[in-house]
Amino acid sequence: MEVCGTHTMSVFRHGLRSLLPETVDLIAGPGCPVCVTSASHIDSFISIVRQKGVRVATFGDLYRVPGFEGSLAQASACGGRVDIVYSPVDALQKAKDNPSELVVFLGIGFETTVPGVAATIQEAARNKVDNFAVFSTHKLMPPALEALFSDFSLRIDGLLCPGHVSAIIGVSAYEHLADNYSLPCVVTGFEPADILQGIIMLARQKRCCRSIVENAYPRVVTWEGNKNALEMLDSVFQVCDTSWRGFGVIPASGLAIRPEFDLYNAEKRLNIVSKEVDEPTGCRCGSILKGICTPPDCPLFAGRCTPLNPVGPCMVSSEGSCAAYYRYGTVREGKIMDHELQNG
Repeated sequence: MEVCGTHTMSVFRHGLRSLLPETVDLIAGPGCPVCVTSASHIDSFISIVRQKGVRVATFGDLYRVPGFEGSLAQASACGGRVDIVYSPVDALQKAKDNPSELVVFLGIGFETTVPGVAATIQEAARNKVDNFAVFSTHKLMPPALEALFSDFSLRIDGLLCPGHVSAIIGVSAYEHLADNYSLPCVVTGFEPADILQGIIMLARQKRCCRSIVENAYPRVVTWEGNKNALEMLDSVFQVCDTSWRGFGVIPASGLAIRPEFDLYNAEKRLNIVSKEVDEPTGCRCGSILKGICTPPDCPLFAGRCTPLNPVGPCMVSSEGSCAAYYRYGTVREGKIMDHELQNG
């Protein structure tokens, strides 16, 4: 299983699946931050847009993700103020430029992006920018993997650990997975050679009946991770329970803003209560994120659900596995053929 959505896209983009023997399968995991954002949180985002005097800032991937109440794109088309930004710093600048409006940055993502959000909140506090807030739905990767592999019906022989997240939390964060579930783990980068090296290292572990954590990305990732970034994260956020699409609520898997920064906590400031909603009928995004099935197994894939008319988030996000299958593969007799194979 490649956890990270960037790994999934790189595998398809470079046609790596066509290079693998029939005895090796790659299964996408819950590593796309947009995809694992629950429908209830999407609806909460939309409720913010509908409030007067509020402006929402978000990453582009989230803009068209549907919830029960529609998408941010639809809310914007109905007159809501939604700005697409590249970083939380851009959102803070929006707040400075629009002092009469409350600018709410929608905080999604794993440990990779959280230190930057924490630094932005601290900067807002230092500069006394009181019309800026963050709705944190940030998530922690290790608890999700723990929940995933505690299901022993999941037949995964090895884990390609995410390079971006690992740059923050370090290689050591996966030791308990290797020990508790006899799961070979390799942290790898995103270039084709990186991914192939990681697969080879996992295959060697499997052949030798070993279950350890190895680092195939030492130019970026260390054993202990980025201590400065982790300290920054911990100074603004605290661990909490949170909801994941396909998983439900996973204990101690989310990050909430600490009470001393309540002024910048959009949930408390706007009194937002997220209500659980049902997933779209027929959509199998949740099962795809858990590695139970692949996108072609979904009855909506490439039919009712396409990038232009997405039903679930896995078809919208640039890191979504459904988007990868759709963009770089072709449906033929119920199977996905690599785009590279069809084009010689």
